[in-house]
This record gives sequence, structure tokens and C-alpha cells, in this order.
Amino acid sequence: MYEDKTLVCKDCGAEFVFTAGEQEFYAEKGFQNEPTRCKACRQARKANRSNGPREMFDVVCAACGKPTQVPFEPRGDRPVYCSECFAARRGE
Repeated sequence: MYEDKTLVCKDCGAEFVFTAGEQEFYAEKGFQNEPTRCKACRQARKANRSNGPREMFDVVCAACGKPTQVPFEPRGDRPVYCSECFAARRGE
């Protein structure tokens, strides 16, 4: 059903093969577009996208009072919980 296709990378201009297996995978996932970058350029782009470690903010849990860190800056208008208390509250 699918046949290997030779495509041209939009970043480096190199030709790369979009295999029949990759095409089948794309179809199963419902992807509409073919890849536009070769594997090396895709990996380089992914590496450049990462923003490094996430900024964490020190807070005191509103339920148990223990110090913890959260990945967002609390605004002060809502309680902030440690991961254990947050999970317990979600289970209610």
C-alpha cells in the first residue's frame, strides 16, 4: 500500500527517505502532513527547543504546612498544596 518516498529537508536541503513503515505510522496516528525535516535536523530542532530546567517557587503547603516547591508563581489568592496534599484533595 505505501511505498518509500524521497523527500527534501527544508532546513539543510538533504534528501531523506520517508519509509513505507513511517507512512503507515503517520496514517495510524492521523497525521495529515509528511515530515519536512530529515532525522538529524528534527533532533537538532528538538534539542534547541528545550528551555532547560523549569523554574520552581518555594511555598508552604496550605494544608499540612510543610515547605515545598511548585512550578508556578503563586498569586496569593488561592491556596497552594504540596504534591501529597494536592493528590489527596484530588481524590476527594
